[in-house]
Amino acid sequence: MLATITGTDFSSAPSKRKPIITATAQLKNDTLSLQGLERFDSLDAWQTSLMRPGPWLGGFDLPFGLPRELVKSLGWPAQWLACMRHFSGLSREQVRQHFKAFCDARPVGGKFAHRACDGPAGSSPSMKWVNPPVAYMLHAGVPRLIDAGLHLPGLHAGDASRVALEAYPGYLARKLIGNRSYKSDNPAQQTPERLIARKDIIHALEMAVQDYPRLRPTHAQRDSLAADASGDSLDAVLCAVQAAWGSLQPKHYGLPEFDALEGWIVSVPANPNLV
Repeated sequence: MLATITGTDFSSAPSKRKPIITATAQLKNDTLSLQGLERFDSLDAWQTSLMRPGPWLGGFDLPFGLPRELVKSLGWPAQWLACMRHFSGLSREQVRQHFKAFCDARPVGGKFAHRACDGPAGSSPSMKWVNPPVAYMLHAGVPRLIDAGLHLPGLHAGDASRVALEAYPGYLARKLIGNRSYKSDNPAQQTPERLIARKDIIHALEMAVQDYPRLRPTHAQRDSLAADASGDSLDAVLCAVQAAWGSLQPKHYGLPEFDALEGWIVSVPANPNLV
């Protein structure tokens, strides 16, 4: 039985230079055949793509929730949908002011609040507004997932034939090649070492290591993924692989029990010491 899987490398301010990239693949048994990559240079164009009929399952590289500690401190709604509606109603500058005030009141070394998944995933706090601006990614992306009618397991009931899972390519990349850097948006840092790292990630995905589905790209796709020094194309594929992993799990996409305000990243265990 074939299943359509997508993976999205997201940008909160897409452009022709830095588009949102979505990888589409077909999963059969434990093999993921890459079909192609699409690029969207506006949020509206990307949201339109979310309306395509299912069934499909997507992994999205953006946080799906805020830390409960932050939400409680700010007095925002503690129910996920109400919280996201409140959050999306603020301007980015208002978001920055709220989050900066929260951080300014906290001691050095503990400025940010974290979600429970941040530790096991090694991910940035979803309230971070710079380097990387994941708070703005949540602000731009999640309301559009909701408005497109997608189903977000454990968070929001939508069209069960179009399922969105939070993904984080950095987590899977580290499982495959450790802490080696494999990408940069700065041309001066697009080194041969990072090219080799991208090739090693692709090779590991083709070998189906770490119990993930086996990726099957064409020769041209393999070369294209390696050649994208920004790593955005490869990140989209990594998100698709994480989503495919979720689709193969016996229940609930392999997600552990998690805080229904914060969300969770697919394929990340609640206790990394158990894997």
